[in-house]
Amino acid sequence: MNLLKDILNNHQLDCCGSVSECEQLKRLVKSLMMQPDLDQHAQTVLEEIYHYSQLGSQSAQLDNHIENHQSELSQWVNEIDQFS
Repeated sequence: MNLLKDILNNHQLDCCGSVSECEQLKRLVKSLMMQPDLDQHAQTVLEEIYHYSQLGSQSAQLDNHIENHQSELSQWVNEIDQFS
């Protein structure tokens, strides 16, 4: 969860990122979603992050994609703090 939070936090603060970071986010989220003790709220947040990462990795304008999701990034970072 800490690595996930760090990448999202960097996207939020820097308003930029890389396709490889989006790919890493997808892999991280997939592995976290496999945890049997994951509650429904955490599952929903992880699905949102996965969708964000998937669109980001396919975006021709990744920085714009990140800028357009600033409020979600902030919300996700705060919610991840509650999970860990």
